Amino acid sequence: MRWTTCLAAAAVAAVSEASTLTPPVLPLIVRNPYLSTWLGDARGLPWDHWPIFWTGQEVGLGVLAAVPESDTVYPLLGRPHDSLPRSGQSFNVSYPTYLGTTFDASTTNLTYSIPAATLNKEPLELILSFLSPITPTSTLRQSIPASYLTVHVSGEFDVDIYIDMNGLWVSANRGNTITWEFSQSALSGKKKGEKPLKTWKVKRMVEQLLTEDADRAEWGTLHFTGPPDVQHEAGTSALLRQRFSRTGTLQNVVDENFRGIMDEEPVFAFSKSFKLKNASSAEGGKSSDSVLFTIGHIQDPVIQFASARGNTLMRPLWASYYMSADEVLDFHYHDFEKSFKLASNYSMQLEKDALVSGSEDYKDILAISARQVIGACSFSGTPDNPVIFFKEISSDGNMNTVDVIYPAFPWFLYTNPKWLAYVLEPLIEHQLSGQYPNDYSMHDVGAHFPNATGHPDGRDEYMPVEECGNMLIMGLALVNSLIYETKPASIWSATGIEENLNTHGTFALHADSDFMDDTFGGPVSAKGEKQARQWIEKSYRLWKQWAGYLVRESLIPANQLSTDDFAGWLANQTNLALKGIIGIRAMSEISELVGEKEDAKHYKEVSENYIQRWTDEFALSRDGTHAKLAYTWFGSWTTLYNLFADALLCFHIPSKSNTLGAVGQTPMLSQGSKTAFVDSKIYKIQSDWYHNVRQRYGLPLDSRHMYTKSDWEFFAVAVSSKQVREEIVDSIALWVNETSTDRPLTDLYDTEGDGGFPGIYFKARPVVGGHFAFLALERACGGKAMEALSFLDDEAAREFPSHMFDEEL
Repeated sequence: MRWTTCLAAAAVAAVSEASTLTPPVLPLIVRNPYLSTWLGDARGLPWDHWPIFWTGQEVGLGVLAAVPESDTVYPLLGRPHDSLPRSGQSFNVSYPTYLGTTFDASTTNLTYSIPAATLNKEPLELILSFLSPITPTSTLRQSIPASYLTVHVSGEFDVDIYIDMNGLWVSANRGNTITWEFSQSALSGKKKGEKPLKTWKVKRMVEQLLTEDADRAEWGTLHFTGPPDVQHEAGTSALLRQRFSRTGTLQNVVDENFRGIMDEEPVFAFSKSFKLKNASSAEGGKSSDSVLFTIGHIQDPVIQFASARGNTLMRPLWASYYMSADEVLDFHYHDFEKSFKLASNYSMQLEKDALVSGSEDYKDILAISARQVIGACSFSGTPDNPVIFFKEISSDGNMNTVDVIYPAFPWFLYTNPKWLAYVLEPLIEHQLSGQYPNDYSMHDVGAHFPNATGHPDGRDEYMPVEECGNMLIMGLALVNSLIYETKPASIWSATGIEENLNTHGTFALHADSDFMDDTFGGPVSAKGEKQARQWIEKSYRLWKQWAGYLVRESLIPANQLSTDDFAGWLANQTNLALKGIIGIRAMSEISELVGEKEDAKHYKEVSENYIQRWTDEFALSRDGTHAKLAYTWFGSWTTLYNLFADALLCFHIPSKSNTLGAVGQTPMLSQGSKTAFVDSKIYKIQSDWYHNVRQRYGLPLDSRHMYTKSDWEFFAVAVSSKQVREEIVDSIALWVNETSTDRPLTDLYDTEGDGGFPGIYFKARPVVGGHFAFLALERACGGKAMEALSFLDDEAAREFPSHMFDEEL
């Protein structure tokens, strides 16, 4: 296992720099909505609490270290030491020195110092390294519902490691009966003499297919895998932990008395003895070693989907490549080196790009956000037609919610636009099949994960302008990501084999023998344009239908919800109208792409007329200093986060007006406007306004409350001046360090007080993909999107007198 040792050391080195932020909770094992385990109270000691599922429910993952020379046992993670008597034993219980956490986009490392039995030896360093790799160039790897845990040790004396897991990984109900088995069967194709891996398999005795309890899956099997040279044992938690503490090992036996999760709590354990003393003496210094484990949660089927052919039990994507869970998890275990390299490449590029913003803190905000987005994804379908089912985590559990995909989509654009196509596909397929009766875009494809059974009665949550605008904006953003000259929306899009279009689906998954994806899109008039045209042509009637709705309803929106539904219904929403108008403008370019010249001309003319009226008649306060929350609500203001779409889609670039030459329209610019669609004065006044209304922990959503949404903050500051962007990012970073919230990163919080939940408890939601808005904009329009906003930095933000915020504006 020397390769594991070397790679473990590399993994530690890759995130060895201290992270600048101290979030309240950190991701440990986060792959999909059901394999989602976090370090709660991450500012404290990791042995003070058990790890948690994203809901806050504790799960059993306990780690102990024992030093034979001193007969001392040290808890490292969870509370397994609660099972250890404090006296009358042959061992002592003590605590290590906790050196803290480091993290990047895929890895969280917990580092400890364990004292030697004698003063003439240095303490031993021990690191628990959790890797949930983000691999934008390998969709197959990303789809595997399993993560890595490496224990790395470095020192001059021997140490034993113990890890156990319990049945709370497969059910939320502590009373449910579980079954388990130990497996060490050799798979075909293994090298001669290579010993098989050891695996615990745990599941409910009576599974409930496609059923949740407290957001936990009540079907599926936990796979806990280690190398051949570890010891194993299943049995009552207290007995195993005490035996390990006395002997430093386990007995390689299995308790076969199946029972309830907390009935004489059965746990499934591995132990590993590291012999560092002799190796250190021979080498004249410290010795290092490591052991690799994997933790997976396998379900098949994963989703029920009302597809074009009717209700379908959807299999996991990996099942198209491997015949069994054993095979895919064996590949996953031995693929650690490759997965680590791919994940490190992503993390290092992300850090480099984040630092362009000028903020050290921004890279850490993105690092803790990335796994939270992928944690909502379940990869399904086949290589010819891959799909992603996307859970609206914590708010209500809807599936592929359009206004949850929308705030998350900057992450998809930056990381892998192909995955954005996969997450939109269930919505498009379902609506093309005629199963949704309304003429506007559906809100979601299913009321609760994992059942994507649609809304044949048309009574999904009522956000018609919101969802039509979202779909059109994302649709054109995806088209633009496919068609590029030199700078793709994601640098990883241009990596991989060149696969020409064929009879497979538009976004079929082509992979080489090492499971590396083909390129996505390509230069104009090549693969990318063909893919984009093919994708739009098959669903053009839907795009046109949604645009038609916006033409009728977006300029003066009726009383309805926007994506910020927690704030309630409201008529004449300024920000919502802007989204609809930009959606109409997007439809003009979508129509142009597929040769629908008359449609392109019509939607362009309508959008230009609407944006002029929106600017001149409806949007602004009486003194022209900011946008109102609603047209008739004088004295109000709003974060105009939908302005981001104007820049992302390149409408703000003056030369962009010439791209639709066949349409022959001239953009209706006000005198002196530096932008081509939404007037540059809107960008400037909003940027200045944000500077003045910023609070301790960020930018409030609007004038009604002091709470904010972090996704929309990043949308807004991406199209603000550098000064304002840095101010607000600094405020958000301060919030991350000081917030009283105690769950995986919330996107809804108070900007004053203790930065806590505002009575609404959002947590672990994938909308934090919106934190990537600046990075998506950096690469948009062939890299010219930010350059076209440089006028915002020509002068400092305007200062308003404080008394004006108490007057009607």
